[in-house]
Amino acid sequence: MSDASDTDDIESIREQKKEQLESELSDGASPDEPVHVEDGDHFADLTDDGVVLVDFHADWCGPCQMLEPTVEAIAAETDATVAKVDVDEHQPLAQQFNVQGVPTLVLFADGEAVEQLVGVQDEGTLVDLIEQYS
Repeated sequence: MSDASDTDDIESIREQKKEQLESELSDGASPDEPVHVEDGDHFADLTDDGVVLVDFHADWCGPCQMLEPTVEAIAAETDATVAKVDVDEHQPLAQQFNVQGVPTLVLFADGEAVEQLVGVQDEGTLVDLIEQYS
């Protein structure tokens, strides 16, 4: 299989996932797993409405990996959408929200950044925070 074919397959899968996500969001439901932000427009669409927990992370970050199961549980168990932003891939977004360390969690409510937490957080803390804005 050639690299071009692999790229086409990946793009096709991304398009299917995006359509599925848009369908779920238009139904008013939040996805049950974290959504990986693809670009600035995707980020803006995700954070525009409702309660959204954004996890600014990096693949090389140990604490980020420790936080991953908690973030997945938040996505599955709350009505909030959970978005993941790789700071290495999306440096302008990280700069826009003054992310200086990872993991950094930013909570959005109706398009506004309302809370920011740095470091590993426990599930209870995050659920309580989300419920304040839900």
